[in-house]
Amino acid sequence: MEEQRRLSRSGQVERLRAEPIEGLRNEVNLLGTLLGDVLREQGGPRLYEIVERARQETIIARTTGNVADRLRALLVWMETLSDEDIFGLVRAFGIYFHLINLAEQHHRVRTLRQRERSEPPLHESLEAALLTLRERRIEPERVAQILGELLVFPVFTAHPSEPRRRTVLQRLAALAPLIQQLDDVRLAPREREWLLDRIREEITLLWQTAETRVARPTPLDEVRSNIAILTGPVYEVVPILRRALRRALARSYPELLERRWPLPIRLGTWVGGDRDGNPAVTAAVTEATARLMREAILRRYREEVVELRRALSISARLRSITPELTALIEREREALGLTPVRAWADEPYRRIFGLIEERLRRTEVGEEGGYTSPEELLEHLQIVADSLRRNGGKRIADGRVEDLLARVELFGFHLAELEIRQDAARHREALAELFGLSGQAGFSERSAEERLALVLARLRAEPFGFPRGALSPETREVLDTFDAVARIQRFNGECACHTVIVSMTAEPADVLGTFVLAREAGLCGVDTDGWQAWSRIDVVPLFEQIAELDRCHKILAQLLDIPEYRALVASRGSVQEVMVGYSDSNKDGGYVSSNWRIYQAQQRLAEVAATYKVRLRIFHGRGGAIGRGGGPMGRAIWARPAAARTPLLKVTEQGEVIFGRYNDPAIALRHWEQMMHALLVSSSAEHEPNIPPEWIELMNALAEWSQQAYEELVKVSNVFVSYFTMATPFPELASLNLASRPVARRTGAHGVIQFADLRAIPWVFSWTQTRVNLPGWYGLGTALERAFACGAQQTLQAMYRRWPFFEMLVDNAQISLATAEMAIAELYASLANNNADVFTRIRDEHSRTVRMVLAVTGQHDLLERSPILARLVKLRNPYVDVLHLCQIVLLRRYRRTEQESPERRARLLDAIHHSINAIAAGLQTTG
Repeated sequence: MEEQRRLSRSGQVERLRAEPIEGLRNEVNLLGTLLGDVLREQGGPRLYEIVERARQETIIARTTGNVADRLRALLVWMETLSDEDIFGLVRAFGIYFHLINLAEQHHRVRTLRQRERSEPPLHESLEAALLTLRERRIEPERVAQILGELLVFPVFTAHPSEPRRRTVLQRLAALAPLIQQLDDVRLAPREREWLLDRIREEITLLWQTAETRVARPTPLDEVRSNIAILTGPVYEVVPILRRALRRALARSYPELLERRWPLPIRLGTWVGGDRDGNPAVTAAVTEATARLMREAILRRYREEVVELRRALSISARLRSITPELTALIEREREALGLTPVRAWADEPYRRIFGLIEERLRRTEVGEEGGYTSPEELLEHLQIVADSLRRNGGKRIADGRVEDLLARVELFGFHLAELEIRQDAARHREALAELFGLSGQAGFSERSAEERLALVLARLRAEPFGFPRGALSPETREVLDTFDAVARIQRFNGECACHTVIVSMTAEPADVLGTFVLAREAGLCGVDTDGWQAWSRIDVVPLFEQIAELDRCHKILAQLLDIPEYRALVASRGSVQEVMVGYSDSNKDGGYVSSNWRIYQAQQRLAEVAATYKVRLRIFHGRGGAIGRGGGPMGRAIWARPAAARTPLLKVTEQGEVIFGRYNDPAIALRHWEQMMHALLVSSSAEHEPNIPPEWIELMNALAEWSQQAYEELVKVSNVFVSYFTMATPFPELASLNLASRPVARRTGAHGVIQFADLRAIPWVFSWTQTRVNLPGWYGLGTALERAFACGAQQTLQAMYRRWPFFEMLVDNAQISLATAEMAIAELYASLANNNADVFTRIRDEHSRTVRMVLAVTGQHDLLERSPILARLVKLRNPYVDVLHLCQIVLLRRYRRTEQESPERRARLLDAIHHSINAIAAGLQTTG
């Protein structure tokens, strides 16, 4: 248990020492100086003086101990500045954070390299994981079994969205290598001056580039941004991961090197397939997404094949080739009707790669003679690799040829697995219409049991088969989506699009009814005579409300009791995937209740799966901010219940974190390896922790007490939503062209938004912008205080020391509490007229939660055991303070100028949007 605790808290003690950050400090100072140069050039001395005064005043406010009063005084001064001055402050500090975020990213890579050089194996790497298994004396065959099951399955999403325009990301991507070159000690003085001028040039371009979008991005805009990451840094990191795995095996389990291990990674995407609450994502968009991804990966393969053709200048006069390669070259040349290139007459590898290039070109444009499947391409590449290995070219085969093989194995011809997500309510409405047309009206009004009986009877009968023209546009679109899935599979293969996620699943009919709809497109079928079934899709229920999480195991058991459903699951390899949602469950029941209900759901679902002898795959809809299930992923992996602790993790990669995690291949590799390390070490533990029943009972009470406190604030209070919309930039966020999806599901009469209509993502985003971070801690303090009053102090302290789940719950809340700032939040609260009571309750609960967390953890200060994180928060605070004050000024002016000229209101709104982006950069999260 102690070893599990030590590993689960890796990063919390921050490897027991602070890394030298002198290089980072020097870079930040230099970049600040270069930004100052650009500000003087672009904004003149007045802007520079305003920036410097704001910076110095907030630093003084943070160091004198009277933060609230000094920030109020600074806000009074800012109110005297013009709109243009405030906008200049926003731009200056926003760009500053872009620059230091790049510097921190570079410092992280630099530190990783230093650690690997000085003390291999690198902590939390594949090498460290397998070494741990070897030290535990785990036999090679057991390790082989674990490696065969090891899988990290990130699914890229568009929401919550990356707030920065793709153009801005491109500017930052151009700056990143320039910052890296600052480390080069070989630079001559004039070369360094040229480098500094290039950085000034890029900063100037950033200054003159609008950070907000003129128009809301379309789903295909989001698709193209996603493709750029997948075919860029993600494409580059794949072979590096392959080498890291082989290196780890060579050190600890060399006897396993003879096997060809599949990459322990799969890639999925919701971008272009997630239509839940987003009417802009249509069947046509989904098909276009699949086509764009196919074209992009084929182009990337062609580029790599061209490089290989140029590089492999091996002469047949110096090295032989295998008969299989000779036959392949002649067979391909004749099939393509090509004349041999004379210059390559004795260079067989150039000949074969020239032929592969032509096959790929034809595949991309749809001409005859293209590859019919990625397996055919893999077969050709394997023949090339075998020929090289058998003729003195093993090193060449194990290098770039094997790199391409690894990429084709992962990306196929589809790039990433495109997943479909739709709200269960949309499917119910479509089924109601179809049943109504078949003479069975009232589907929606029937009980859950009656709906299940209807869909089961229909599954046993013939498809509805109504002409699409006879259906409403809404139902036609639902069925068109399944038609699109069928066409994508025919063109790109089944692996390209086979997962249908049903959000807000509430009953068994929501899952079985999806198969009924999919059968209209020929995607599944049931033979009731022999209890046989087949399916080309996986239907995944998504449980994301507290009530549904409490009974999701019962829903799954009901489904698996049905022979037809068991047969459908059996046809998919007896794998049942279930998704649990962190964002919506948090908004529904608060931080503690959400986390505990998801923990229990995993335990119970695993028990049901074991009873029915199916393999359970839990898909975690989490990431980003703590209030959406974010936080250190290694800690989250250890915190899973014992029954769900397998070497597999499927998890969403939220749009806002994708650039930070994947723009640099070194950081992408580190991200994957840290997850794989936690999966390998936790799943190989021989003795699982025994959770005492009294701990379970206490957690049940904590969840109930915290949810009660949370609901009293957000659901019982009749002024809460009014406070939320006035004391946060939520209304202005709605007009920010951040993503293709609306920020609210619907509005009531006169545009009034109800609590239930607020989307979970902008809900968290708005609290983050105002430094409240409410979804990441609210209710925990009340629950802990009540437990202490019942005499459970020592029990809670023991739970924190010995139970990874409870430790994660408390430590993640610490991050949210430490990055919250009530002095700033109070200034935002002043925007909400006559609602002071709401903020008072929030501030009191924050104080209570801080006090109780410190009592449980035995610390004097928050993040005491995470000194680097605590220091980074402290260093950033004064600069983010400026942006918050600017945003408050802008919100006041915008909201009281309804009678002003449209031009001024448009300028103010644009400045607010820039402030939202700038604060997100300063906090490194949109929330």
